Amino acid sequence: MKLSTKIIVFLGIALGCTIEINAQNQLHNYVDPMIGSEGDGRVFIGPSCPYGMVKPSPDCTVSPNSGWLPMPKEVTGFSQVHVSGTGGGPKYGNIQIMPFSGTLDKLDQTSHRVEENVKLGYYQTVFKENQIKTEITTAEKASFYRITYPKNTSKDLKIDPGFFLGENPEPNAREAQQFVGSQIEIVSDTEVRGYSRIRGGWNNGRAYTVYFWAVFDLPIAKYVTYKDGKFYSNQSAQFDSGKKTAALLSFGNDGKQEVNVKIGISFLSELKAKNNIEVEIPHWNFNIVLASLENKWEQLLSRIKLSEDTSIDYKKMFYTGLYHTMIMPVNRTGENPLWTNDEPYYDDFYCIWDTFRSSSPLITLVDPKRQVEIVNAMLNIYKREGYLPEGRSGNDNGRTQGGSNAETVIADAFVKNLKGIDYELALKAMLKDAEVSPGGNAEKEGRGGLNEYLKLGYIPYGIDRAGNRTIDYAYNDYNIATVAKGLNHTEIYKRYIKQADYWQNLWRSDYENNGSKGFIMPKDAAGNWLDEVVFGESKIQKPTFRYTPTITESPWYVCHWCVYFYEGTSWEYSLSIPHDIPEVVRKSGGDLAFQKRLDTFFDAKLYDVSNEPSFLAPTMYHWIGKPSLSSDRIKEIITHNFNTSRNGLPGNDDSGAMSSWLAFHMMGLYPNAGQPYYLLNTPLIKETTLALESGKNFKISTKKWSTKNKYIKAAFLNGKPFNQAWILHDDIVKGGELILEMDSKPSAWGTTILPPTK
Repeated sequence: MKLSTKIIVFLGIALGCTIEINAQNQLHNYVDPMIGSEGDGRVFIGPSCPYGMVKPSPDCTVSPNSGWLPMPKEVTGFSQVHVSGTGGGPKYGNIQIMPFSGTLDKLDQTSHRVEENVKLGYYQTVFKENQIKTEITTAEKASFYRITYPKNTSKDLKIDPGFFLGENPEPNAREAQQFVGSQIEIVSDTEVRGYSRIRGGWNNGRAYTVYFWAVFDLPIAKYVTYKDGKFYSNQSAQFDSGKKTAALLSFGNDGKQEVNVKIGISFLSELKAKNNIEVEIPHWNFNIVLASLENKWEQLLSRIKLSEDTSIDYKKMFYTGLYHTMIMPVNRTGENPLWTNDEPYYDDFYCIWDTFRSSSPLITLVDPKRQVEIVNAMLNIYKREGYLPEGRSGNDNGRTQGGSNAETVIADAFVKNLKGIDYELALKAMLKDAEVSPGGNAEKEGRGGLNEYLKLGYIPYGIDRAGNRTIDYAYNDYNIATVAKGLNHTEIYKRYIKQADYWQNLWRSDYENNGSKGFIMPKDAAGNWLDEVVFGESKIQKPTFRYTPTITESPWYVCHWCVYFYEGTSWEYSLSIPHDIPEVVRKSGGDLAFQKRLDTFFDAKLYDVSNEPSFLAPTMYHWIGKPSLSSDRIKEIITHNFNTSRNGLPGNDDSGAMSSWLAFHMMGLYPNAGQPYYLLNTPLIKETTLALESGKNFKISTKKWSTKNKYIKAAFLNGKPFNQAWILHDDIVKGGELILEMDSKPSAWGTTILPPTK
């Protein structure tokens, strides 16, 4: 029996509507890669798989860290490897291509965009000069370009392995990438291969090599190769002689207007780059690659579901926050040129001093198996290179800022009972940081000033970043004590729990500023407090200035990396004692004095929303039994500093650190990294459901939740009264429901059972 035409049409319309509704309900559609792309956010805007190695997107000059700058800035081309949200000097920007139409006699094919369309997994633009449309998506290790040329124009393409971000004419300029070599070869009429070898960049790292293999769905009609400023029409290859190489290709005027390009990337070899294409994209269907990428993200994002009535803006902010958290570090398992084994290898820990606070804990909550891989990759680096990473990029440990914060990441995994990690090995790695001075490599790894720290119980003024290093080392020692205690290493525990108090050796109890008393302040090696400190490094003149808790000491003539507190003030760092806030409260003069201190911190704008040392501060009212004040501060900070615009992040996203801070607080949770609990605050979302690794769910729901009812009156965990403003990780992973009953005024809830202490 045949269906009538009307029925078939009706079914087709119904099916189409269903598909459209399902597409609208997919969570990846709430991700807006442009949030935080302008201003200080510096996020990567191109397509990326979760923790994906290949990140293709436009490069707008050699300056920006993520490659992209807003229109009308020109585009020099599209590179395949980028980072996201980082500060300091640029890194990567390797293997650039650029479509154009014209003669094959000019390497610079810079064009301007007349439009730009960006969504998760997809980038598209049209150029003003030639009306060429470029669309990009990607797999894990191979990118896919769909380039559409206007009719009756030549379909031309530049491939430039000599380009990279952060180029500086000054030899060995600090944080600038430096060219080492490149090579290119036209292998057949549809294939080009080669590599780019670059050193330096943000982490001043050793040379790294990015190999590529490019495949086209149209044959090359003609070409020229390029080397050191000259073009060669009769040479299909330019070998590496320490000069920049490139190729200009033409696919002619005839046939279809569309050229599809697949670019495999590898850190091992050109053949491995080719293999990455064959394994990941064995076809020419752009939409299949895009759909696969979207599905990978959908599986991750759907592990946290928000109530249906959550506003569109909040959904965008939340899911974009999750997305940004899982772009880095980068999974390069099977792509490690330094050693060969079957263990996980991740790179671009960029930087752990930013990501340990909220990014790592969020990955642990959403994707614990991935966090196990990341920790094991860190241990793999320790086994082969001798130290855990801190700021690693380009296959090289290359930067430390304060502590050896891999210790916090390991302790966080340990207290949250992540399985599949050799914690005895991890403890050895932590102890290497804490006991073996890196000597002249203190900028690269380990603990700078370690000998002084162990001898004096603090790092004296004159050693770079002495203030924040002392504070961070004390917390890292607490992390070591945590793991040692759990593994029944009693003597190690006793030593390191004592060293966890070393921050107190720089607490100047009689120092007053802005109505508060007691601050971390500079002290020399003889134990003298320093009111006046030398500014600069002149051997002749010794200018001094008065050091106060509000000062940021970075004028043009002082090494910005050599200051006492890096990227912060004593006001911020004196509160950054995450393992012993009750002692900070006591040293500040008790609960009332500490409340006043926090109020001054925020009201006098001494708090820096844009930087991680202040991340925990808004929740610190919890430790004086006033979680309602924490909730007020958090809501105020988010309202005034986060939104869905391109300026929607208040500071560098720092590999998802800023975004994960936001995502946690929107749920009403915030971790104290390295410790087994989350602080509870008023959520910005009515109901949140976490899909756990065990298959169970944990739901955070509210009753009488509204703009007016912004305070938690009572809480119930699995039906039982829950009177504390913090919850153990174990209580979450068991599954169940936390119900928060809301009211218009603060209550006694959370005021008596304070967060755990050491």
